[in-house]
Amino acid sequence: MRIASWNVNSIRARQDRIGAWLDRSDVDVLAIQELKCKDEQFPKDLFTSRGYEVSFHGLNQWNGVAIASRVGLEDPEIGFTDIPSFGEEPVVEARALSATCGGVRVYSLYVPNGRELDHPHYTYKLEWYRALTADISAQLRETPDKKLVLCGDFNVAPLDEDVWDMAEFDGLTHVSEPERQAFKTLLDAGLSEVTRQFTPGPGVYTFWDYQRLAFPKKKGMRIDFELASPSLAAQVTGAEIDREERKGKGASDHAPVIVDFEV
Repeated sequence: MRIASWNVNSIRARQDRIGAWLDRSDVDVLAIQELKCKDEQFPKDLFTSRGYEVSFHGLNQWNGVAIASRVGLEDPEIGFTDIPSFGEEPVVEARALSATCGGVRVYSLYVPNGRELDHPHYTYKLEWYRALTADISAQLRETPDKKLVLCGDFNVAPLDEDVWDMAEFDGLTHVSEPERQAFKTLLDAGLSEVTRQFTPGPGVYTFWDYQRLAFPKKKGMRIDFELASPSLAAQVTGAEIDREERKGKGASDHAPVIVDFEV
């Protein structure tokens, strides 16, 4: 089974590129982040016309997650246990969706950015990680052999080599010790990051800002991952980052991350 994760940065703006990519990528499941649309605006036919079932959750022009599958899509669920809210009038944002696809529980996650180290959004981000970790830990304690994969934009660069220059990130989010520790604690719940062994760095990224010619200057960040449970991680046969999809007119600022499982 081929499972991909992609922050598309507006699914409506990216429809033609997503369709063309699906036609050539041969993915069985695609976890999508940053839809930037309400449910009634979601382009469902983009997927159903290609034989994919699709579940999606979008509330406004920000956030939004979806899962498209051609190997079945069962029991879709929005959020996770005790998912935190954010805002002056607290709202549970559209950042987490899961479904069972071909016997694998697939999550599409768009972890909060954090914005600045002293911003309430940074505290929210750490709380979001804590709640997610508690939920996944409980699932794997109850069912140790459960096939589960967390796909998404984790908004953390776990290693120094995951950004083009650590000096440029001094005092910024994505590389702070609490964020990196939150990501590590999630892994310690029983998950393995399954892309790096096939796409080792340094200089291997999944995101490049639109500004200041970041992509041609290779000023990127590695923040998109797939985290698999033990029984599923044992079935990984390969992984790639489709850097070519970041090129050209109308590209997302993230590249698709693809993992092959012998499921």
